[in-house]
Parts: sequence; structure tokens; C-alpha cells
Amino acid sequence: MRPKKLNREPAHRRATLRNLVTQVLEHEQVETTESLAKAAKPIVDKVITLGKRGDLNARRQALSYLTDKQVVEKVFEVLAPRYNERSGGYTRVLKARTRRGDGTLMAIIELV
Repeated sequence: MRPKKLNREPAHRRATLRNLVTQVLEHEQVETTESLAKAAKPIVDKVITLGKRGDLNARRQALSYLTDKQVVEKVFEVLAPRYNERSGGYTRVLKARTRRGDGTLMAIIELV
């Protein structure tokens, strides 16, 4: 599966997804566009899986992607034990509304 380009340059796309993934893990629920939510969902799942691994290398990989150290601590201390029995599918994308300004489909990405 090819990653979505999201109509952005590669550096901007990477920064946008890093920030969105960090916000989802921090707040556990974020409203964004549907395409961004669908693009961030597998990344959020991979970061939680890193937290479940729990070793030093996994922590360093999470630190290299996420933009906030407190969020990394939350992933490893709070979220990983919460999803210990679950074998995947830690997030869901719910369609919310259309944005009033430009009619873009909005969605809520949240942790299950």
C-alpha cells in the first residue's frame, strides 16, 4: 500500500503526521480531516506496539518519531499496559461532519 501524499511536500507531510500522532497519543481523541486521520491511524498503532515491546530500542524509536517526551512516557507507562491484552486495532476513525468553510470531510480519531 502506498502512503497517501496528502497534497504536501514530503517534509511538510512528515511534520504534519508527527504532530498529529503526538496529539492523538496525548489527548486520546482529536478531530481532523478524514484523510489525515486515515493516514495517522497505522502510525499511532505502530507507536503503541512499540510501547508494548517496552525495551530501550523501542523507546528510542518512539522518541525519534514523537515530538514530546512526556507523550513517550505516557505511551510506555499508561497506554501500553492498557492495551497489553489487545493484539492490534488501538484506534478508530469516526466520521464527524463537513467543515463549514470548504466542505472537507472531518473525522475524529480516538484511542479505543
